[in-house]
Amino acid sequence: MSFTAQVKDELARVVPGCGACEKATLAALVRIEGTLFVSGPDRYRVEIATDAPAAARLVVRLLHSIYRLKTNLTMRRSVLHKTPNYLIEVPAQAHLADSLRDMGVLSVEGGLEMGIKESLVARPCCAAAYLRGAFLGSGFISNPKSDFHFEITVESESLAAGLVELLARKDIGARIMQRRNSYMVYLKSGASILEFLAWTGAHQAALSMEEERVVKSVRNDVNRMINAEMANQAKAAGAAVGQIHTIRTVVEHYGMEELPPALQDFIRLRVTYPEASLKELGERANPPLSKSAVYHRVRRIEQMAAEIEAGK
Repeated sequence: MSFTAQVKDELARVVPGCGACEKATLAALVRIEGTLFVSGPDRYRVEIATDAPAAARLVVRLLHSIYRLKTNLTMRRSVLHKTPNYLIEVPAQAHLADSLRDMGVLSVEGGLEMGIKESLVARPCCAAAYLRGAFLGSGFISNPKSDFHFEITVESESLAAGLVELLARKDIGARIMQRRNSYMVYLKSGASILEFLAWTGAHQAALSMEEERVVKSVRNDVNRMINAEMANQAKAAGAAVGQIHTIRTVVEHYGMEELPPALQDFIRLRVTYPEASLKELGERANPPLSKSAVYHRVRRIEQMAAEIEAGK
């Protein structure tokens, strides 16, 4: 089961916060996944398609319990895709038009409602319930082991703007991107996605995602430390190669015995431990030397080599 399917399965089982929450969830599902057919004045039928079995069960249950509507459920299997698709047909019936107006699908004037009916989302719990239904309808969330990505796709720009406004009530900053004839409301921030999951009731999914965030953070910290250490080692190795070249120039010119004892000791240490840092060379000296003391010897040898090169 994909992570999106896990989230939808959990959201479909959330206990509503108040008596109006389930209506908000159903309204979002019908708005996003439903197709409206008109057969005459104030005479409609609706088809709702979803590939989430939990969402299909929820839609049927709510249509029956809230509006007493008759429904037909058909499971279809695509030739190209092995996953089943569920078609919920709501045939023309006496009080369907009033139900659609109550859900904010039809406006009072008789046309299609473009935005979100405010009475459905007036309470914070109902706003969360509407977003829950929107995600159940067309939501997608990537596996938290990969890059964080969250989206809900709708056909109306005004509906997309309404979803963004609902998310903003919880300080969740979402953006809208037009994709051909649809509009995508998306989140890229892991913290924002976590906030959405927790607010809409997908607590298990939020915990799973938080665990992955911690693992990613630790892995990134370790990688940064390893990269920094490798960079330091490469830098130290490059410096050591340069120092050995400089030492060869000085020793060939003056002879080892003619150099001051402090420089002789440093030369022996550097040649013996070519990959060691200056700090490590100082620790190996007898008596031990500070890093600055070792660096002073390096600078002295480099100066002598520069004088030799200048005199040629």
